[in-house]
Amino acid sequence: MAGPLPLNALNAFVVAARHLSFSKAADDLHVTPAAVSQQIRSLEESLGVQLFHRLNRGLALTDAGQAGLAGLQTGFENIQQAVERMKAGSASSELNIWTAPSFASKWLMPRMHRFIESNSSVDLRISGSAALIDSNSTAPSLSAETLKAHNIDIAIRFGSGNYPGCEVRRLMDVVAIPLCSPELLRADAGLPLRKPADLCQHTLLHDESPYEGRPHWASWFGLAGLAGEVAKHNLYFNSVSLALSAAISGQGVVLTLEQLAQHDMNKGLLVPVFDRSMEVSHAYHLVTLPNASEDHRVSAFIRWLFEECHASINSPVL
Repeated sequence: MAGPLPLNALNAFVVAARHLSFSKAADDLHVTPAAVSQQIRSLEESLGVQLFHRLNRGLALTDAGQAGLAGLQTGFENIQQAVERMKAGSASSELNIWTAPSFASKWLMPRMHRFIESNSSVDLRISGSAALIDSNSTAPSLSAETLKAHNIDIAIRFGSGNYPGCEVRRLMDVVAIPLCSPELLRADAGLPLRKPADLCQHTLLHDESPYEGRPHWASWFGLAGLAGEVAKHNLYFNSVSLALSAAISGQGVVLTLEQLAQHDMNKGLLVPVFDRSMEVSHAYHLVTLPNASEDHRVSAFIRWLFEECHASINSPVL
């Protein structure tokens, strides 16, 4: 076929093929059945093939019509999506990020200025939500349908990595360490903190957020050869941020993911109590819809995240 494609006629063919009826296609296209019939006949003449068998009670696709239908349907769907993106205009610069409040406030926010400085045309919408956390890996809380329903471009999740229908990248492994305020380690602070057994005389701070894979004091005690030991005093919190705030104010010793506490450690607000970390089976993952990285905004943010993770291994947060 030479010259421009007859898009109106091709669209009329796709709609008529969906209904197998010129009259129903005419209703969808807001034209007369005669106009649809004329467009199809003109298309058949220009292609040199018959696209429909005209039957007494409707239409049936010919082999030629069937051969081209799927490709044309996909093509018109792509055109529709492209038009919607064009209509969105400046709104397309907005990137929607979904993550837990603790990761957003303790890891992401102290670094965010560097992404903004190098990507000034991208507006970020950060949603710190604990509503959908990984509480059971056998029943994943995140799926492709969830991302689509909430219009999420990128989710950053601590979990097992089991997110059906999504593209999942392992962002960083984590370890848990005991931390406290520097004031508790002063020689004149009162109760000593020189060996793991000394923890039993201190107040232990517990993060009881209901996410799967969170570190527990009992596990750390077992690793330190103190299985079955308990502290005389305990404080329990329903969020990581509250437990860290209590540790910073000198209320006790917290066991938490090192990556969440790194910013407070760099500022000297928290210090490791012992040189004894505990491996954690779960990790932080980047979760997107398949092919989402074809969007330059998504690929830029993902690239920046991995660069920050790599830099954080050896460099402090600024």
